[in-house]
Amino acid sequence: MRTKSVLPIIGRILMMIAISMVTPILCAYYYGEKEIVIFFISMVLTFITGYLLSKIRENDDGLRLIEGLAVVSLGWAIITAFGELPFYLTGTLGYIDAYFETMSGFTTTGASVINNVEILPKSILFWRAFIQWIGGMGIIVLAIAVLPALSVGGMQMFAAESPGPKLDKLKPQMRETAKLLYGVYLIFTAAQVILLMIGGMNLFDSTCHTFTTLATGGFSTKNASIGYYNSAYIDAVVIVFMFLSGANFMLHYNLLRGKFNYFKDREFMFYLAVVMGAILLMTLDLTYNVYGNIIDSFRYASFQVTSIITTTGFATANFDIFPSHSRIILIVLMFIGGCAGSTGGAIKNIRVLIILKYLYREIYQYVHPNAILSVKVGEETIQEDILKDVMAFFIGYIIIFVVATAIVAAYGIDMITAISSVAATQGNVGPGLGLVGPTTTYAALPVFVKVVLTFCMWVGRLEIFTVMVLFIPDFWKE
Repeated sequence: MRTKSVLPIIGRILMMIAISMVTPILCAYYYGEKEIVIFFISMVLTFITGYLLSKIRENDDGLRLIEGLAVVSLGWAIITAFGELPFYLTGTLGYIDAYFETMSGFTTTGASVINNVEILPKSILFWRAFIQWIGGMGIIVLAIAVLPALSVGGMQMFAAESPGPKLDKLKPQMRETAKLLYGVYLIFTAAQVILLMIGGMNLFDSTCHTFTTLATGGFSTKNASIGYYNSAYIDAVVIVFMFLSGANFMLHYNLLRGKFNYFKDREFMFYLAVVMGAILLMTLDLTYNVYGNIIDSFRYASFQVTSIITTTGFATANFDIFPSHSRIILIVLMFIGGCAGSTGGAIKNIRVLIILKYLYREIYQYVHPNAILSVKVGEETIQEDILKDVMAFFIGYIIIFVVATAIVAAYGIDMITAISSVAATQGNVGPGLGLVGPTTTYAALPVFVKVVLTFCMWVGRLEIFTVMVLFIPDFWKE
């Protein structure tokens, strides 16, 4: 890896993060909060560091694959180290907790170590929500424009022509794609803010919850999350935008161009079927075992299913005390996650769909040994090298999950908490079950467990291999 190709790009990213700190500075000024000084110091430190890195002379022949991976993986870790400064310098959190909270923000996970968010200054709450919004925008472009070019993301699995643009064509294509997708993101942002305000939520809370909904992040300005409002209307608005954010954003862009392609997209149809099936099963379970009526059961099931599969992590009920069948459904959804090209995390629906079709093919060939079958998603034939990539990703995902769960459990954490905390952080969901349920936080966990879960957020958000290559010695050779 040629560090002179990597560091200037990371420097420019840091400068953009510094500029984004103007927004909480304005928020602190508006509300007359002393935290304005801390945000200003954080902004200056971040900008100066970024500026110095950006002045390192780059290699003339551009980025190679290996440098592209380094920019993505190391960049995410480094911006987290600077994004945490407001949390740390204000005394809101210690260093490890501040890094955990910020990584949770930028990766749009939503796992928190803050026990009482309602006592925090507005500027801190705004920054906490805003970094999720920034992370969500980054993930969309990363998934659709960057990772396919590096042949490591999820989108190239369903590309009709090629795994992605060549590296020498990456910049103009990425810039154009980013503009289009940011436009969709901004339109959704404005629409949700307005709709939440119509429901009685104030402008500040509407903005923060919109940021964290569209990013499928789940940070809230209230300890009780969306359940604080106890409003069926607000629940419905949030459900709609969570669902849209869990779908491929290119479908939304096509809709704005007058092309309604949702029902032609096999991944979207699979995603819709999983959501509807899970809501049906959970509604029946909650009706029979908890609420006693189908209306309340449908309302809470719809919200929690959509929240978990999109990896948002909002809550309107304490799903930790739901019947075991409903909790199992939620854990399964934590692994499935959103669609490729969405702000959602976890394995992704397209991979799950391909894995199921691959398993069907293998079983069919046991019965018919001479049959020659290809794996198809719609009219697209999935090439064997893509199948290998999908299976390798799945195996890697499960190995990391098992190892991380074992480490967490070794610290005396009960298995329900261990399993769900790793599933919820690696899948970028946020709240889990047990000690990390929707009514509690990750604050009480041992320090090293928080470090492990921070790693899970990072590796899960960046598609496993993007991070794991850092642990190969040859990666660091010039």
